[in-house]
Amino acid sequence: MTHRHPLPRIWLMTDPRFGDELPDAVRRLPTGSGVVFRHYELSEPGRHLLFGRLARICRRRGIVILLAGTEKDARHWHANGFHRRSSGKSRLIHSMAVHDRTELALARQLRADLVFISPLFATASHREQRPLGRLAFNRLAKQAGPMKVIALGGVTPARARTLPRSLIHGWAGIDAFRKKRR
Repeated sequence: MTHRHPLPRIWLMTDPRFGDELPDAVRRLPTGSGVVFRHYELSEPGRHLLFGRLARICRRRGIVILLAGTEKDARHWHANGFHRRSSGKSRLIHSMAVHDRTELALARQLRADLVFISPLFATASHREQRPLGRLAFNRLAKQAGPMKVIALGGVTPARARTLPRSLIHGWAGIDAFRKKRR
């Protein structure tokens, strides 16, 4: 794992609920944070345009940006990495979503650099999904091996401070970074 950027401890996951406030939310992130750009609902040209706008903000502010997509697209779009199930060694940052032991085993097999384990707590993004809770989350995090663990799902700055530093590298959120609640 050789990257130009250290792996951030604070991550913003993009979501349509940000609406027009997304660029401002990215600007408010501390230097050294990360953004996982998703926005799957946009057309390819629209998605590329919004990514480019956010990537410029990220570069100016020292923020890492990952593209939810292929490594090839991440390279083409000049992202710092990619968020997806993918195999092979990469000089880009490689992250994956993990919801259970099976997905964690796959992430280990694919040598992801970091895993977003979710949902830790109840979350507005996935109301239908039962949260893992602290015990199940901690069990998964202990099995992550060399991969960095990012806590996701209902995590706020206050909740993040209560998480065991021995198990997690950092935390991610959506609503934690939104000013407006819709």
